[in-house]
Amino acid sequence: MNPLPVHTRRSFLRSTALGGALSWTVPSFLAATFDQLQAEAADRSIATPTGEDAPILVVLQLAGGNDGLNTVIPFANDDYHRARPKLGLKADAVLKLDEAAGLHPSLKGFKSLFDAGQLGVVQTVGYPNPNRSHFRSTDIWMTATDSNRFSTVGWLGRYFDNACSGAEPTVGLAVGRQSPLAFAAKKPTGVALENPKAYRFADRDEPESGEMAGSGKFYRQMNAGFEDLPLGDPANSGGTVDRVNGTATPARGSPLDFLERTALDAQVSSDQIRTLAGRTKNEASYPTSKLATDLKLVARLIAGGLGTRVYYVSQGGYDTHTNQANSHPRLLSELGDAVAAFMKDLTALKQNDRVLLLTFSEFGRRVAENGSGGTDHGAAAPLFVIGSQVKPGLHGPAPALGPAALEKGDVRFQTDFRSVYASVLEGWLKTPSTSVLGGIFKPLPLFA
Repeated sequence: MNPLPVHTRRSFLRSTALGGALSWTVPSFLAATFDQLQAEAADRSIATPTGEDAPILVVLQLAGGNDGLNTVIPFANDDYHRARPKLGLKADAVLKLDEAAGLHPSLKGFKSLFDAGQLGVVQTVGYPNPNRSHFRSTDIWMTATDSNRFSTVGWLGRYFDNACSGAEPTVGLAVGRQSPLAFAAKKPTGVALENPKAYRFADRDEPESGEMAGSGKFYRQMNAGFEDLPLGDPANSGGTVDRVNGTATPARGSPLDFLERTALDAQVSSDQIRTLAGRTKNEASYPTSKLATDLKLVARLIAGGLGTRVYYVSQGGYDTHTNQANSHPRLLSELGDAVAAFMKDLTALKQNDRVLLLTFSEFGRRVAENGSGGTDHGAAAPLFVIGSQVKPGLHGPAPALGPAALEKGDVRFQTDFRSVYASVLEGWLKTPSTSVLGGIFKPLPLFA
């Protein structure tokens, strides 16, 4: 099969999201499929939206089990004060949301968002038969399954599979060393990174015995075009791939086609992220914390035009069995200040109307404080939805804290977390939730 003319390849690259990242010569096996891919795109009745023209979700995990009762504080509830004689906060100390509940005084950043009409609080969120293991409960939240079922596919992975066919590998981006289980999909996609400047193939000047070359050089050579070869050369005969982006599966071609496709995906992602991260400057001042640094990067990538639909960041340290009076306020201060700066940045960058931030933690803490100045693993807790399109205020029933209302000493859930996911999927990402969540969960009125 003869390769496409050079001007045709350049025209195709300029018309795709890959064009900005493909600064090297296009390999013949890829060029040979451009006509087919363009024809398929023309036949689609609905184009797959990208991060440049579609809503974006930012998921923020509060890892360790955040103490919901000292985050959204039921200061008017006598049972709360009886259960927490040392850790309980009084009415005059909290940032009031209404006549019964208020935010921890360290959450000034969240209070500013609440006052600006950009923060919603969903109360008593959990699931039936709660599991108090960090690992198992995190898996349940990430896969959106019942507590007695196991899955290797995450809820966001199912969203990618069902609603993002044909999207780039960067449709999901996790800031960290590895992708979360929530991103796991039947057709693997999504990337993880800590520092965009370091997000590239590693080269070694002196390959070890038996190695061809540094991995970066090797993959770039693999993806180099074959235009300099004679047309009759077997190496210029082309190959087949299923699509330009997403997971590559060899259809009728050789295993080399698959390897070339995988290398190209990874190279495009690394070059694209590093380029876009340096294209835009942040417009807001961020505090000094890892979470703030991560959100600062996300804001730059959004404003730079990366075609990502879901970003994933996390903040750890919420397993407050001891010394909670000192550690928890610090964590909440970092959380509130970082998110407030992020939203201010998005507004200045004219991206705030496209972004929704959703928090979650694997569980709350027990109602009663323990003897070590902390709280132990619990069950239901509040979570936050933040954005300019959010319906602000308190959603869902407040926690009932009387002894008869508790579940083994824990707050009993009143709102299934999958109803929150359904709200985000249908109300924000504009996709049916049943196929993603594997069941029917009634969405909440979270959006204005």
